Amino acid sequence: MVSTENGLVTSPRKVIDLEEIRADGWFEQLGEEMPEFEQLCDVMGQRFLAFSFITGVRISSIAYDPQNPHASPVDFTLGGGQENQRMALGDLRERLCAALLSGEDSPLDLPEHPSPEDIRRFIGRRYLLLAPLFGMGLHAIEVGGGLEPMLRFHFADADEAMNVHGMRDIIHNAIRSELARARPNQAFSIDFKKVPAAEAANARGDYDQTVALLGAWPGPLSMFLRTPQGQALPEAERSKLVRALCALGEAYLRKQQGDWAEDVLRLGIQFGQELPASAPLFALLGVSRVDMGRYGEAIGLLRRALGLGGDKRELLPALARCFVERSRYVAAMACITDAIASGADPAALTDLNTRVQLALGDAYNRYQSLLR
Repeated sequence: MVSTENGLVTSPRKVIDLEEIRADGWFEQLGEEMPEFEQLCDVMGQRFLAFSFITGVRISSIAYDPQNPHASPVDFTLGGGQENQRMALGDLRERLCAALLSGEDSPLDLPEHPSPEDIRRFIGRRYLLLAPLFGMGLHAIEVGGGLEPMLRFHFADADEAMNVHGMRDIIHNAIRSELARARPNQAFSIDFKKVPAAEAANARGDYDQTVALLGAWPGPLSMFLRTPQGQALPEAERSKLVRALCALGEAYLRKQQGDWAEDVLRLGIQFGQELPASAPLFALLGVSRVDMGRYGEAIGLLRRALGLGGDKRELLPALARCFVERSRYVAAMACITDAIASGADPAALTDLNTRVQLALGDAYNRYQSLLR
């Protein structure tokens, strides 16, 4: 047992092997048991066929049209239902990817001594199935010590260690890239003139227009980011892309499409890194966490936004709320004081300030007297 700086006793950090958890080879094993598996892979696309199994779509037939393959009609059933449905191959691919990119629950907290089932739920069953499809080899998870669990895995010829959100981001980008490659060949170009138009659309509440202007950008940009040209992109161009992805992410947030918004905003952060243009991205992510009641996660995002020059009048009240909800009343008091000094409306902070005052008692009054 070890003690933290707050005097709380926690378990030491330990590494748990994921051999029992990972699902390597599940798709290949399924293929050995399934007639006409190779033909389905050739027509549907190997990964899209795997996506169909993960999402509960069972393909019954494909009337393949070599002249227009994306319009080939596909018959399928959904879940355990018996009702046959039909959709064009290209549309079905889009639906499968949309299903995989949305609707997954946030990871739960792991207990001190997690069981294999606890770890499966934490990583997410669909991600355990998706990981081997993209060559991601999950090795271990590091837990305990009062710190965030970290996954260890091999991907793209490198060993990685990151939290579960980072691992999911990699898989989400890989899904988008797969879909972008499967779409009919169309010229794609970045038109920066669309960015102010999208920002203006957001300002007037026309979020569908923003999605129409920029919705096709994330897939190609996620592939471009991994090229030498993407890594060497000058700061001015990266800042423009960050603005675009920020506008698109905000539109998805306002449309209540949180999963899509988060993926777009995180892609923007990858382009922006420590650029001041990234401050709104961190701010949007942080405020969305506050709205979901995930105050611990929001604190780091809001601090990063402030560090990059974000608006104190908007961010400090949100940060103060997070500290209050996490019972960190001294930090909350400092945020409230700084927010008011920066021009925030004191009336909007009255409830938070009252909660801080009740929690700190005489210490609050002594602190305020020093400020006078």
